[in-house]
Amino acid sequence: MKNISILGSTGSIGIRTLDIVRSHPREFCVKALAACRNVEGIYDQVREFLPEVVCLYEPQAAAELAKRLGRSPVKVVSGDDGLKTVATLSGVRQVVFAMVGARGLGPIFAALKARKSLAIANKEPLVIAGGLLVSEARRLGVEILPIDSEHSGLWQCLEGRKAESVKKLILTSSGGPFRAKKSGFGKITPASALKHPKWKMGPKITIDSATLMNKGLEVIEAANLFDVPADKVEVVIHPEAVVHAMVEFVDGTYLANLGVTDMRLPIQYALSYPRRLDNDLPALDLYRSGPLHFHKPDLRRFPCLRLGFEASRAGGSMPAVLNAANEVAVELFLAERIGFTAIPRLIERVMERHCLIRRPGLEDLLETDRWARMEADQQKEGLR
Repeated sequence: MKNISILGSTGSIGIRTLDIVRSHPREFCVKALAACRNVEGIYDQVREFLPEVVCLYEPQAAAELAKRLGRSPVKVVSGDDGLKTVATLSGVRQVVFAMVGARGLGPIFAALKARKSLAIANKEPLVIAGGLLVSEARRLGVEILPIDSEHSGLWQCLEGRKAESVKKLILTSSGGPFRAKKSGFGKITPASALKHPKWKMGPKITIDSATLMNKGLEVIEAANLFDVPADKVEVVIHPEAVVHAMVEFVDGTYLANLGVTDMRLPIQYALSYPRRLDNDLPALDLYRSGPLHFHKPDLRRFPCLRLGFEASRAGGSMPAVLNAANEVAVELFLAERIGFTAIPRLIERVMERHCLIRRPGLEDLLETDRWARMEADQQKEGLR
């Protein structure tokens, strides 16, 4: 029985993680849960899984939850200290990180110091502080297991392979809603950008998919997680989304990770690693998947992908700048305060104004995140 904590339990990854626990009650036990403010969602989870500790980040929401739980033995905590309590709880072997935003950085480093196995779904830790996180995990002998489907695919293809045998890591992308669009990007509205052709996702990740910034961020993640330069990472447009990732080896051989698009597959493997468990999830039907297509992305039409490569090459604090500026730019676009093509222009403005810190510590990165957000807000003037 593996005891786990889940940060971000009421989000899509957290809910799917609990699906896995529900399907394998003899394998996994939930000891702690955390979310931001969803009292109703986490209350139902507490009643079903009976954790020892539950955190709602916002104190008012935590107080409401404690009132609803009454005399329940479950301990309710809140704020940054509450998140760290969930991340470091005694007896927990693995912590699933699926909480969006920079607020998850403190808990993830706390879990690392407590030598918990880390299963990471959200991009921010490996984008903002990936180099620092991976080097510290290596020093402490702690596992970092990716849940993001593309990076899980790379990880599975690389298992047991020597670094010198790898020529290139390949991430696939559906191409988003504007994959075939040749012109008129300046007229794109939030409503049209939010219509992803394949998946229903939250607004932030859907806009990142439309700009291909999601792949720019994944390039940074892959470079940090697998300790390779950005030039050894490639992005390929693959509309069918059957192949999640590929590895090219120095002898010209390719290994690919294929499967249905269901996040429960990479979540389950991160939880069960190094074993593979049965499940009742749908299997990939190769006979019905149809022809598979692969295209080279156009960096002129999708400059956010180019910026992701540039931030990865620069290293240090630059990925934190990219991430923060992008979050602000996406918020402005969704509020119709800037246009679609202004998203990469605003990000590039902020990156150009940043004084690179080559070997940042955690506090440096958090301060960089704050600076980039303020700078992006200031630099938005005159952009449409």
